[in-house]
Amino acid sequence: MHTVAGETHAASLRGRLKQDGNQKLAVGDRVAVERDDSGAAWAITAIHPRRSKLARRAPSGARGERIVAANVDQVVVVLAAAKPEPHVRMLDRFLVIAEGNDIAACIVINKVELVEPAFVEALVAPYERAGYAVHRTSVKQRVGLEGLHAAVAGKTSAFTGPSGVGKSSLLNALYPQLTLRIGEISESVNKGRHTTVGALFIPLTDPSGGYVVDTPGLREVGLWGMPPENLDHCFPEFRPFLGSCKFQDCSHVHEPHCAVRGAVESGEITAARHESYLKLHGDLPDPDNTWD
Repeated sequence: MHTVAGETHAASLRGRLKQDGNQKLAVGDRVAVERDDSGAAWAITAIHPRRSKLARRAPSGARGERIVAANVDQVVVVLAAAKPEPHVRMLDRFLVIAEGNDIAACIVINKVELVEPAFVEALVAPYERAGYAVHRTSVKQRVGLEGLHAAVAGKTSAFTGPSGVGKSSLLNALYPQLTLRIGEISESVNKGRHTTVGALFIPLTDPSGGYVVDTPGLREVGLWGMPPENLDHCFPEFRPFLGSCKFQDCSHVHEPHCAVRGAVESGEITAARHESYLKLHGDLPDPDNTWD
């Protein structure tokens, strides 16, 4: 628990909050606390309403959602240019989750020293065209760190992305006082080993202030409970064409005279992003069989 006075204390949930299944505490929650009768321990007595949340489908087939972080201003999605190879479908899922929760998002392509610049530019072009800010960074070469520092200054930013992309290394480079643990990349499977075992809510001590939520590496990012008809609004480059399709309930999958598919054919929307939309659309649950 981090107080408004800048102190950090251990705190436990008050008994009634533990028993309330609708009151699950998440990293970033704002809470009310009080000392116990002895004055030696702190207890969380209430969880205040959240103004935003970053959530994903509960993993391993479980029902419902899992909140990764609450009350964040922006999501910073980090991919590596190599080691591990960039997983753009996972990136698109993170961006859709942010858009679906009305949270701003930006993208970081880390370890750019490992590839040719042309590879990075081809990778990020669809996202910059869609309006996302993209930061190209290298901790080893100290590239792009100043711009990323400015992007997180004074905000609560959730850093997320697959394991091994260098989130903790980036945060250590931006804020050396953090000294977060850094893991190695397992070359045998080309996937990062999990080094962050739980999301960390980190107050930033430089003059710009703000907070960072360092989240665990996520191998599985699933959408939950989003009506299929809302998915197209989560792709910013689709929005100028929505409402111009022949059919009001157009899914942009197979209907004739679809304005979105027409924009793909004309090059105004990239085929890769539309392919991601189709994959996500197919993954959404049946709206008549939504999760609890």
